[in-house]
Amino acid sequence: MPEVNRSAPPPVGGWTRFVTARPRLALLAALVITALAVFAGSGVADRMGSGGWQAPDAESTYATEVLARGFPVSQPNLLLLVDSGSAGVDDPAVAAEADRLAERLKAEPGISGVGSYWETASPALRSEDGQEAIIAARIGGDEKTAGETLDRLAPAFAGERGPVTVSLGGPVAVQHEMQTIIQEDLLRAELIALPVTLVLLVMVFGSAVAAMLPLAVGIVAILGTNAVLRGLTEFTDVSVFAMNLTTALGLGLAIDYALFIVRRFREELTTGADTRTAVGTTLRTAGRTVLFSALTVAVSLSAMLVFPQYFLRSFAYAGIAVVLLAAAAALILLPAALMLLGPRVNSLDLRRLLRRRKKATTAGADPAGAAAGGPGAGSGGGADASPGRGWAWLGALVMRRAPVFAIVTTAGLLLLGLPFLGVKFGTADDRQLPASAESRVVQEHIRDGFPGSPGGGLEVLAEGQGSRADHAELKTRIEELPGVLRVEGPVADGPAAYYSVLPKGEAVSEETQQLVRDLRAVLSASSLDISVTGTAAVLVDSKDAIADRLPWALAIIVVVTLLLVFLLTGSVLIPLQAVVLNALSLTAMFGAVVWVFQDGNLSGLLAFTSTGDIETTLPVLMFCVAFGLSMDYGVFLISRIKEEYDRTGDHEYSVTFGLRHTGGLITAAAVILAVVMVAIGTSRVTNTKMLGLGIALAVLMDAMVVRSLLVPAVMKLMGRSTWWAPAPLRAFHRRFGLSEGEAAPAVAPAAAVPDPEPTVEAEETAGARRDIGEPARR
Repeated sequence: MPEVNRSAPPPVGGWTRFVTARPRLALLAALVITALAVFAGSGVADRMGSGGWQAPDAESTYATEVLARGFPVSQPNLLLLVDSGSAGVDDPAVAAEADRLAERLKAEPGISGVGSYWETASPALRSEDGQEAIIAARIGGDEKTAGETLDRLAPAFAGERGPVTVSLGGPVAVQHEMQTIIQEDLLRAELIALPVTLVLLVMVFGSAVAAMLPLAVGIVAILGTNAVLRGLTEFTDVSVFAMNLTTALGLGLAIDYALFIVRRFREELTTGADTRTAVGTTLRTAGRTVLFSALTVAVSLSAMLVFPQYFLRSFAYAGIAVVLLAAAAALILLPAALMLLGPRVNSLDLRRLLRRRKKATTAGADPAGAAAGGPGAGSGGGADASPGRGWAWLGALVMRRAPVFAIVTTAGLLLLGLPFLGVKFGTADDRQLPASAESRVVQEHIRDGFPGSPGGGLEVLAEGQGSRADHAELKTRIEELPGVLRVEGPVADGPAAYYSVLPKGEAVSEETQQLVRDLRAVLSASSLDISVTGTAAVLVDSKDAIADRLPWALAIIVVVTLLLVFLLTGSVLIPLQAVVLNALSLTAMFGAVVWVFQDGNLSGLLAFTSTGDIETTLPVLMFCVAFGLSMDYGVFLISRIKEEYDRTGDHEYSVTFGLRHTGGLITAAAVILAVVMVAIGTSRVTNTKMLGLGIALAVLMDAMVVRSLLVPAVMKLMGRSTWWAPAPLRAFHRRFGLSEGEAAPAVAPAAAVPDPEPTVEAEETAGARRDIGEPARR
């Protein structure tokens, strides 16, 4: 075994020198930058949108924009539900008041296309019981402008108005209320997550001082990302849903990175290293891993940039920013703080009293056992004589029964993912909101009490110089399609006209989606330029856009992940293993999403309404985020295994060693991130609830099943071939590769490794081998 000299401090590199030379100045600069970020990011949520599911270059988007400009009455986004009580909507007093409301609405700035049941006598605008009717209008401008207009109109129109009661609904009201609820829920989630996270960190570190460091890194990352998003809103649309990812990843990844760095720093202190040497070694080892991990997570999130919907792109903006800021804070601010704290990082050890009581009760019965630590000893502390002994035992057990663990674990994960085979994709609507939300109540009254399929109609836009005969023929061809219930129109204005098509099926049913395709196929031969829009058309275009770009997104994730993991390990097989096992770890999440949110199981317990489908963009978002987080944990484990394998050349022991020294760390990080995601999952908006709870399940399954059981089992089955690479790639890795450990000469095969004098690490290795029943090397 090559001897490792721990007595001589490693050389101080440029990065370490930069971070540690003036730690007070670094922290002061961070404080100033954070204060500026608070100022720059203030009010960011008010500038965000709550839509973004439409593909901007889709046919339905084009038709919607043209109709909104030329025929605003065809695209109402504000609905006034007028309730006449027992009088009925045809009562003269009710009709007079409704006409006054409509005239007032027409005079409001930013309002166009006002129409009502009392003006048109359209049966679609009158409830079947005759007690409610609708005044429809369109609010112009972008989402922010429309929201401001709605805030101005609500006090003047909603509530008791003479003989009627008016409630506001429609897409603008739904989106505006959703945005407000998300902001409120995010604040509540932060108030839940921060104290619980602090308690968990104290349990992991013992020291209250050490526990505060990850939280500080997370807060800096969140505030910095808010400032970045605020700047992006000046140039592009950003979804308010991205705020949830900012909080979750800001806390989760910052805590992951800080856990890894602080734990390694404390390990170095226990070997007798001084503070500067401990920080330098930590940055060259754990620091490299953190940087590498941040790159892998950022790559997974950046794949969402290939999609045209700004809903998905927003998560890429937020995710990349928060990951890089969390890594920067962990690699610059955290080492500066550790330089100032030194051994005081272990101060305020809140577990000291508990340990004293434990020693007092066990010293008489088994002094040796008390000193060694039990099988459950954690890996976060710095004083235990045998940290991670339970993880070493688990690793040895898994590798002794590797085929059984590999088969059973894989089969179990695939079984949990089976419900996803029945997934149905839909679009978000008012049922995302809590049942008490006013805009949802209005939409439910319309959906349940009005004839036809309100909100589910299709509009066919016909552009070009067409004669009456051309338009009549076009209408006849539309009426002949099997999924059409009724066709109204054409309504013409110059060279453009539109038809309203009422489908037989529900708004986004498979039948209505097929009708969209039939309309486009049949009408493509018309002499007029035809475009189809409507709820089902938007869904069809969104699904097509995702299907077209999904292979590119997957290719980016897979190719870059393979390259980065190769640079870390120098192996051809480990990158392939990482991609496959990461994907396998997500099966439980996808199965649970369908079983719970699509099929409605646990809907009462979780307080949501199932629509029978999953919003089209959510699986893509959840895959990118969860895959990145899985790679985060995978890098932590693989890097430590690789470091030990380079040092000893013993494959099986290196796997056990890596699990022993990172198993508790990864599990603690996963539990803390899951707490943050569950706090996000308490949102009253269904999509946010699905995102939070789904990713919480994914990270727990990855840490507790895949990293703890499946990875060591697969690495045992692969044996030393795990580290194989062809000669050209080995040469490439020697020149360009990365490693957590210090550079070391190539390790000879195990049988040819000479016996050195015992060193600190050799003694630790011997102790670990005794823990798992293996003979110790000299």
